[in-house]
Amino acid sequence: MKKKLFSALGLMSGTSMDGVDLSIIKSDGCKEISFIFDEYFEYDQELYKQVVTTRDMVLNTRDLVKYSKELDMLEKNITIFHAKIINHLFSKFNHEVDIIGFHGQTIFHNSELKITKQLGDGYLLSQLVRKKVVYDFRQADIQNNGQGAPLTPIFHYLLANRIVDKYELELPISFLNIGGISNITQIISFTNVIEDNLLALDIGPGNCLIDEWIRNNSKLNFDQGGKIAKSGKINQLILNQAIENFEIKNYSKSLDIKDFDTSFARGLSLEDGCSTITYFTAQLISDAIKYLNKKNFSKNYLLCGGGRKNDFLIKCITQNLYNENLNIDKIEKYDLDGDFIESQAFAYLAIRSFLKLPISFPNTTRCLKATTGGELIKNF
Repeated sequence: MKKKLFSALGLMSGTSMDGVDLSIIKSDGCKEISFIFDEYFEYDQELYKQVVTTRDMVLNTRDLVKYSKELDMLEKNITIFHAKIINHLFSKFNHEVDIIGFHGQTIFHNSELKITKQLGDGYLLSQLVRKKVVYDFRQADIQNNGQGAPLTPIFHYLLANRIVDKYELELPISFLNIGGISNITQIISFTNVIEDNLLALDIGPGNCLIDEWIRNNSKLNFDQGGKIAKSGKINQLILNQAIENFEIKNYSKSLDIKDFDTSFARGLSLEDGCSTITYFTAQLISDAIKYLNKKNFSKNYLLCGGGRKNDFLIKCITQNLYNENLNIDKIEKYDLDGDFIESQAFAYLAIRSFLKLPISFPNTTRCLKATTGGELIKNF
């Protein structure tokens, strides 16, 4: 018997912290999916500054208490912003939505301390948009000894199912997501149980260091297309020292943007610092790909996330992997929009959460057993 299809709206505000990706999908929470709608909504300048300033203030668990009032106010403002864009969409888009997946804005994440903080009030959002909301996706995984991230691999597994046959790709295939943090999902096979054939790792910085350098040393928020980095010169001495000082020997730990900083580039010009930091980022991503391919060789890497648009970063990655015989292509080659993979994913995760299906697995987040997650709220 055919499974019921649910219409879900997914919301994702990433570590760039400049706005919200919104997607509507229809899915059974398993193998069926259709893509209905995608749109990006930029934070206004005041909210953007509030998010960045507050994020930069919270460096440890003590700061979560110290700045609790500021965090409560920011959470309210973020939730209201999400509610406004949803209601705006509902006013002009005649499509019924059964459930909303609300990721919220990550402000602090430390899996070793079992603490993760995404700002977003599921109760308030449900009240304001009059829909069922699933939020707080990471907590159950952390309580089950997981890292709390990454959570998108089960969605990558679904996408891989759709594209492998259509494009005659050889398994394993890998999704390289370059957001604030970079992570890789590798789909090994479609046989037997999912958790035996799905592997995911956080592998290092993505956009976070480049964005931080640009914000701190110019009036811009990011290096569009990698043009600033391309115009600079890599400082080889500083780069070598940074790589030597930060070597990831295993990839068992989820990462946060606060695990990294740009201090090693202090004193360099805007352009040279950006170039050196970009190459440092590319080196860590390349090293992770080599590490993973020694375990399960994957010829095809599908690029998603905002970092795929940084041409200089991608060039540096491919140069480092010149002898690896890989295909590294933007996910658009496979008729998917790399800007909305994560918002689509959280719509899909909301459906799986509602159906009590697992969203994280031992080989994706290191949890003890396959775990469902997210809190379902109906507050209207």
